[in-house]
Order: sequence, then C-alpha cells, then structure tokens
Amino acid sequence: MFDGPFDVFALIIAIIAILIAIKASSQAAELRRRFNALEERFYAQRQVQPPPLMPMQEQAPAPATMAAEPPPLAPEAEPAPPSLVTEQASPPPLAASASADAPPPLLPPAPHIREPGFEEQLGTRWVVWIGGLALALGGFFMVRYSIEAGLLGPGVRVFLGGLFAAALLAAGEWTRRKESISNIAALPIANIPAILTAAGTAVAFATIYAAYALYGFLVPATAFVLLGIVAMGTLAAALLHGPALAGLGVVGAFVTPVLVSSGKPDYWALYIYLAVVTAASFGLARIRLWRWLAVTTIAFAVLWLFPGLDTEQVQVAPHAFHVVAGFALAALLVVCGFMFGPAIEDGEIEPISSGSLGAYLFGAMLIVLSSAHADLALIAFALLVGATLLVAWRAPAATGAIGAAAAAVFIVFAEWAVRANPDMLVLPGGAMSGIGPSAIDSSVTLHLVTAAIFAAGFGIAGFLAQGRSNSAVIPVVWSAAGVATPIAILVALYARIAHLDRSIPFAILAVLLAAAFGAATEALTRRETRPGTMISTALFATGTLGALALALTFALEKGWLTIALALMSLGTAWISMQRPIPFLRWLAAIFAGLVTARIAYDPRIVGDAVGTTPIFNWLLWGYGLPAASFWGASIFLRRRADDPPLRMVETAAILFTALLAFMEIRHFATGGDMISPPSLLEFALQVCITLAMAIGLERLRLRSHSIVHNVGAVALTAIAGLISVFGLLILENPLLFSSVNVGGFAFNLLLLGYALPAVLMLLLSYAVAGHRPVAYANTIAGGALVFALTYVTLEIRRFYHGPVLLYGGTTSAEQYTYSIGWLAFGVVLLGVGILVNSERARLASAAVIALTILKAFAIDVWTLTGVYRALSFMCLGVVLVAIGWLYQRILFRRQVAPPPAPQTGA
Repeated sequence: MFDGPFDVFALIIAIIAILIAIKASSQAAELRRRFNALEERFYAQRQVQPPPLMPMQEQAPAPATMAAEPPPLAPEAEPAPPSLVTEQASPPPLAASASADAPPPLLPPAPHIREPGFEEQLGTRWVVWIGGLALALGGFFMVRYSIEAGLLGPGVRVFLGGLFAAALLAAGEWTRRKESISNIAALPIANIPAILTAAGTAVAFATIYAAYALYGFLVPATAFVLLGIVAMGTLAAALLHGPALAGLGVVGAFVTPVLVSSGKPDYWALYIYLAVVTAASFGLARIRLWRWLAVTTIAFAVLWLFPGLDTEQVQVAPHAFHVVAGFALAALLVVCGFMFGPAIEDGEIEPISSGSLGAYLFGAMLIVLSSAHADLALIAFALLVGATLLVAWRAPAATGAIGAAAAAVFIVFAEWAVRANPDMLVLPGGAMSGIGPSAIDSSVTLHLVTAAIFAAGFGIAGFLAQGRSNSAVIPVVWSAAGVATPIAILVALYARIAHLDRSIPFAILAVLLAAAFGAATEALTRRETRPGTMISTALFATGTLGALALALTFALEKGWLTIALALMSLGTAWISMQRPIPFLRWLAAIFAGLVTARIAYDPRIVGDAVGTTPIFNWLLWGYGLPAASFWGASIFLRRRADDPPLRMVETAAILFTALLAFMEIRHFATGGDMISPPSLLEFALQVCITLAMAIGLERLRLRSHSIVHNVGAVALTAIAGLISVFGLLILENPLLFSSVNVGGFAFNLLLLGYALPAVLMLLLSYAVAGHRPVAYANTIAGGALVFALTYVTLEIRRFYHGPVLLYGGTTSAEQYTYSIGWLAFGVVLLGVGILVNSERARLASAAVIALTILKAFAIDVWTLTGVYRALSFMCLGVVLVAIGWLYQRILFRRQVAPPPAPQTGA
C-alpha cells in the first residue's frame, strides 16, 4: 500500500507531528487559562495592596527577607513552549524571589470625573424640572381660566384637556424611545421623558375628575373606571421612568382637586378619586419599594380630611369611607408581612407599617371628635381599631399601631367624658349635682357596647400575644395596651356616667377587671421564660393593683384615692417579695409618686371637709396611712436590694411623715383654718417635732445604712434650724415683734418654744457625735445653748412684764436680774460639766459667763444705778473667783511630780 520505507516514516512523522501539535495546543490553552487567572488575582490584590515602598525602603529589608525565605522551588510541570520565553536571561533564584516580592507596576490613573457646574445644572436639570411643572400647571390653569371666562363649553374643555394629556404622554414616550434608540443616557434626576409623562398623567387625572365632578358627563362607575385606568397607566409608566414620574404624578394627583374645584364640594367623588390615587401610589411604592412614596401618599390622604371636618355639619359617611379605604389599602400593600406587603424579619417593628395604620386611625378619631361622636363615626372607628388588632396579630411589623390604637381609644372616651362634664375641668371636687347629662342618654348605650368590645379585645389579645414572638418589644407592647386600655376606658366611663361620685357598680367592674389581670399574671408566671415575659407579667400585675385602687376609689369617698394608691404601693412591695419581678419594685415607687402628686394638687386631700377635731381628722388618714404604707413598703423592698425604687419609697415615707406632723400641727394651731398665718405655737411645735424626727432618723440610719435616711436626717435638721432662727428667734419672738400671750409663769409657750427645743437640740448633738463631723455636732450644741439662754432671758422678762413681753420698759432690777440669771445659768452648766466630766458643758459655761461679763461692762455699768450696779459687779466678781478656784483645785489640780529615780551605771 505504501511505496517504500520513506512513505512509512513520513506517515509516522506526520502522526507524531499531529500529536505534538495537539499537545502544544492544549498546553497553550492551559497556559492562557493560568495567565488569565493570574491577571484577575493581580488586579484583585492591586485593589487592597498598600502603596509601593520607596527605593531606600525596599533595599533595607531585602537581606533579611532573602536570608529568612528560601528560594522558591521549581514547579513540577512541563516546560513552557519556546514562544513564551523572553529574550532576557532568567535571573538567579534569589533575584527571582526579590523581583517577585517587588510591587507590580502602577496602573494608569482613572480619568477625573468632573462635577457639573452651576450653569450646567441650571440648563440641564432645573430648567427641565420647572418646565415639566409649568406644563402641568399650564394645563390646570387653562382649564380653570376657561371655566371662569366661559370661552369654551364643558365638552370642549374636557376634550382639549384629554388631548393635551395625550400629547404630553406621547411626547414622553417618544423622547424615552429616542433616547433608548440613540443610546443617549438620560440625566439621573432631570429625566425629560419622565417629567413629560408625569405632566400628562396629572392632566389626565384632572380632566377625568372635571368631567365627572363638575359637568356630570360621567357617571360614578365610569369615572371610577377611567380614574383607575389612568392610575394604572401612571403606575406602569413610573416603572419605566423612575421616581421622578412617581413623585410628580402623586403630588399632581392629590393637588388636582384643589386646582380644579367647584362651588359645592362632593366628598363622595373626592374620596373615590383619592382612593384610586392611593391604590395606584401604594402599588407603585410596593413594587419599587419606595418608602418615601408611601409616606407622601399617607400624608396627603390624611391632610385631605381637614377641609371636610372644618364644617358645621360633618358628612360622616364619605369621610368614614376615606379612612376605611385608605386603611385597607395600607394593610394590603404597605404593611410588611401582611397580604401583599414587603417581607421583613420576624420580631421587627417597621415604622412605615405601624405609622400607616396609625395615621388612618388618627383620621378616624378626628371624624369621631368632629361629628360629636356620631354613631356611624364611632362604628367606623371601632372597625378600624379591631382591624388594627387583626393586622398587628398577623404582621408583627405593625405592632407599633397597637399603641396608636390604644391612645386613640383613650382620647375618644376621655373627650366624650369631658364633653359631657365640662365642669370637671375647673372643679377639683368633680361634677356638681344636677349638672351633666343623664346616664341613660341615647349615646351611652353605643359607647358602653364599644367600650366593652375594646376592653375585651385589647385585654384578651394582650394576654394571648405573649410567647408568640422572639422579640421582647412586641409582647411588651401588646401587654401594655392590654392593661392600659381597659383601665382608661373604665375611668372615662366612670367620669361620664357616675360624674366622679361614689359608684358601687363601677367598683364591682374594677374588682372584676383586677381579678382578670390577676389571673393573667398567675398564668404568665407559670409559663416558660420567653422574651418579654417578665415585663409583661409585671404589667399585668400592675393592672391588677391599679384596678384594685380604682375599686377603692369608686366605692369610697374621693379622699380615699390617696389612701388607696398608698396601699397599692404597700401591696406591690409585698407582691414583689412573693413574685420577684423587677418591675414590681418600680411600680411601688410609681404609686408613691402618684400619691405625692395627688398631695401636691390638694394638700388638704378632701378640700374644706378636713374637720375641726384635733389629730383625729382627715389629715390623719390622708397622711398617716400613706406614711405607714410607705414605711411598710420600704421594709419589704429593703429585704432584697437597696436600689432606686427603695430610695423613692423611703423618701415618700419620710416626706409623708413630716407632712403629717406639719399639717396636724397647723390644723391644731389654727383651729382647723388651714390658711391662717403662722403663730409662735405652730413654730414651736414644728421645731420640736422636726428635731424629734431627726433624732429618730439619726438612730435609724446607723442600722439601715440608707442614704435616704442619712440625707433625710440632715434635711430635717436644716428645716428645724431654719424654723428656729426665722420663726422663733425673729418673726414670732415675743420680745421683738410678736405681741403673743405666752401664758402662765412656768408652763407657757416659752417652755414649749425655747426650753424644749434646747433639750432636743442637745439630744440631737449627742446622737450625731462620733458619727458626723465635729463641726456639725458642735453647731447643733451651740443652737441648744442659744435657745436655753433665750428661755432664761424670756422667763425673766415674763416675771417682770406678765404674759405679753413686747411692751414696757426695762428697769434696773430687771437688768440686774438678767445678769444674775445668766451668771447662774453659767454656773449650772459648769457644775454639770464637772459632774459628768463634759468638756462641751464647761465650754458652754465659759461662753455664757463671758457673755455675762460683756453685758456687765457694756450695759450694766451704764444702765444700772445705785445698789444694783454694785451688787451686779460684786456677784460677778465672787462667781469668777469661785470658778477660778474650782478650775485650780478640782479640774486641773497641780500634781507634784515624783523625784527622778537614781541612775545606775551601765
């Protein structure tokens, strides 16, 4: 077959050549693939690689690098084809390693992107925006001008409006296609096709609305279909043209009823039109996930409620349709995780979802208030509140709307109660008899039914929502609304129907509500721990105690509210021991704060009905029982921790104890007239009681180590000092300004106002000695000395002038008696100091005697005459000599030092 051996060899060489070519081709392809991979890796590393080192920086670490890193090993691969070998000789291994470590060459810098200047922005963006807006406004104003001037008939106006809209839409689509065909990128903001299309859609909206509402060319069904077609067309066009068309279209659609208006508004036509616009806008916002578009639509929709509500006769039906339709569209398209809304992670509360429902609830609430609680408005409001609960139950992203719903319910019922009882706003005691509506008015039945539905819905949903979410916020919101709403509704109904008077039926309802909350609390404590369970349990426990407080308030007189809230603080503290829920401690403090606020509103608690009986009057119950409750609550709370709630309750306990003393003293001193000016008796009793309480707190703080007891003792001491100085020594001092009758010679107001405070100050100084700074104790002791000396002086004045000390001159005998009395008082203090070895008493004696000496040389020497002057100085001299002898012989007796012992040698 072959002609010779040459042909056979040629065939073998050809086959070998083909095999070599195939192998070379495969190797080239593999090398090309590796080269591309290296190139991609190089550019990837180039993006994160630090800038190359300078030549001096490259040379310094080179020896260390070469010494530390061995030369790279040659890969066990087949040699590359000769075509890939460069003409330069390969460097040695170390040089190759060094060159491999060197940074790659820099890429050429990216071209600088020039920011458009002012002129370019003006000519390419702003002019286009203004032009599109001018086109839309031109169409609107042309229609309005034709109406006012009567230039064209209604049919021609509508025809021209539709023709102008079609022209704008055609121009927008033509420019969009021309830009797409010619590959001319539209400006990112000033998109000419989008603006033209937006103007066309706005004019189309206006034309159809005018044909329906102004001229009656279209029946409602036809208008609704046409408006829906334009809305859907706007939606489709915005998908192509971007947010510019969406924004201008929505604004134009909502502004259209203002620009194209009629003398007699038709709210049904308006709200049907707005419903179609809202549906189109929400649909576009859902498809493109434009949150701003949904928020803008909601804002315009709610604003359109106000013109219709600012009338004498509110048309409830169309307004109710507007809020119900908007609420339904928001639930379908805006709320995340519900029906057609966007998806969202479980347990997250999304603001737009909650805010959209809350906005339409706000609108429904405005309709109820503006229509004076019309039946249809109240029914629509109830439907939206129930729908809010259902949507939030299905979509946790809308849980924030639960709080808005609860607030709206409270506002509606509170306004209903105040509208029926306006006197409650100005009369602290509540409504007067004969004023206010009857409890059998026609609107009461519907409100009672609605209230029962709301209370049951919020309460049951708040309990059943526990444990359904992995987020702690969601169950807390449900429980808070489930507790607060029934209580708020109960209070509003009580104010509206019972006129804040005593009502056993409402007390029974409050007890039943407390029982329901208590059962919910016990059920939650038995469940497994889930996010938010502890706080929700505490909220239901709060509702239990709050409902019980309301029951006491409803069943008893108004003054018992203070006592009931104080007892709630004590009960909450006790429950916190049985159920260690952290929030219960704060709840006890909150109750204490409420009672304090109640006292600040009316310190007499029951107004003028305090009574005239000393001690045993309403002040004893209104201040004494809260004080005892707060002291008991502080004991319970201290068993677990010393925290801010405990300190708040302890502060309330001290405050109410002091207020009880002050108010009872004022009641006793004024004979029940709580607005009379103060007197010496009142100041004296206040100082004595305050000092006694300070002594008690000083003893208590040593055992409790409470900062509240510590500060309270100092505060009471300061208050006693201020009343002592300004009240007893200055304002009501019977020797200076007051002409008070001090009473008998021994047992009188002087004993109560000066001698007893001096003794109490002395006891307080000994109570703080060693536990507070020395200056603090010495100051109190100095006050005791001043009051004791004042008592001696005033008693001498009483002896010479009778029970009224203010009038009459001072005789020489009286002046001499002052000196003798002060001197005798100093000697007594010295004797006490010697007997009990008290340095403080001896120093006080020295101060009194020094004051006597000063008086003798400054006053007696000039005022006394005859034997009184001689006796004064003689007695003073004898006493001073005797005192010197006592100090030398008894206190500081000189002792003879023993002789030194003889010294011995080392």
